[in-house]
Amino acid sequence: MRNLRVSADRIAADIDALAAITDPGRPWTRRAFSPRFDEGRVWIADAFRRAGLSVETDASGNLIGTRAGTVPGAGTIMLGSHSDTVPDGGRFDGVAGVVVALEVARMLAERGIALRHDLAVVDFLAEEVSVFGVSCIGSRGMAGVRPVEWLTREHEGRTLEQAVRDVGGDPTTVAPRTDVRAFLELHIEQGTVLEGSGTDLGLVTAIAGIERIEVVLTGQAGHAGTTPMDRRADALVAAAGLVTDIDAEAGARASRGHFTATVGEFSIEPGAANVIPNRARLLIDARSADRAAMEDFVTWVETRAGRLPEGISGAVRLVSDNYPTRTDAGLLTRLAAAADRVGATHRPMVSGAGHDTAFMARIAPAAMVFVPSRDGRSHCAEEFTENDSIALGAEVLAETVLALDAGE
Repeated sequence: MRNLRVSADRIAADIDALAAITDPGRPWTRRAFSPRFDEGRVWIADAFRRAGLSVETDASGNLIGTRAGTVPGAGTIMLGSHSDTVPDGGRFDGVAGVVVALEVARMLAERGIALRHDLAVVDFLAEEVSVFGVSCIGSRGMAGVRPVEWLTREHEGRTLEQAVRDVGGDPTTVAPRTDVRAFLELHIEQGTVLEGSGTDLGLVTAIAGIERIEVVLTGQAGHAGTTPMDRRADALVAAAGLVTDIDAEAGARASRGHFTATVGEFSIEPGAANVIPNRARLLIDARSADRAAMEDFVTWVETRAGRLPEGISGAVRLVSDNYPTRTDAGLLTRLAAAADRVGATHRPMVSGAGHDTAFMARIAPAAMVFVPSRDGRSHCAEEFTENDSIALGAEVLAETVLALDAGE
């Protein structure tokens, strides 16, 4: 292990402590707006205070620890991620980024290093898809782009507005934060690129845009035993061909740059063994860092859904449309220089997953650092990242913070 200023032992202990706060029998589950999440927030707030940070919950429900700089009005360098998890799979996803941000603040304090800028450590509220069916609630709020209509969403009799209040926020006063001069987030890769190439760190150049495209194919129901094979309008057979073509098309596009397409939802009607399906619905999750490539793919889906067997009709609907986000080139240059000084190998990468950084990039220069994931596993109990990898990423973030503060 390299000679680091950050403490790998403290990082490991913090991750272990948060992992212990989980729903009974469900490692690792600490969903936003749940009692376990609230318990985790208490632990994090206490850790912030022990590190000498002033603690607050902002209007959007984000938990923030701040270390004041020596130059009033110089602005804020912000580090962070999220502590909420998906069900059964959040030991490192998000948590590593919060803990690393905290460790950077601790290292600076114990070495007596004063910054001109304020340093803020943030645990964003509900980065994962929440019980209200929406994600990145806290970072959208900090960026001033959280839809106001979201506040009326309900889960078990509680609105999102009340849930944000319950964690200490004030959802009626959300406005974009204007003092952030730079935002950095460390995250586990959730893929196999770094591990497979033996690279220490990934420097994220873009966060993929995500399209959700619904396709409904309509045919004709009929008796499974009496309708001749050459007289059928089987919606499922037509849908099966479409799914196969979607996979092949996405594979071809992936050879030209990061691109994925997944049929993650699929249903047929009427759903009886002895009835020919007359309706098939599929939902495509498509992701790309290239907006033009994504728009072209949507056109391809519409065209392909118009080329169906006789008796089958298709309807295409864009369910959601999220643009890709480019990270800040200047910050990436600084991160690369910091990695070189620390002796960490690195490579540019595209993130196929969404992150809070995508919304912070709307109000400040923002960038991400990835650390390797074992076997690319994530959002599952087997998710694992070596602690030495996380500590190395923390050292690079610390080095970058010092360079940013000095104006280098």
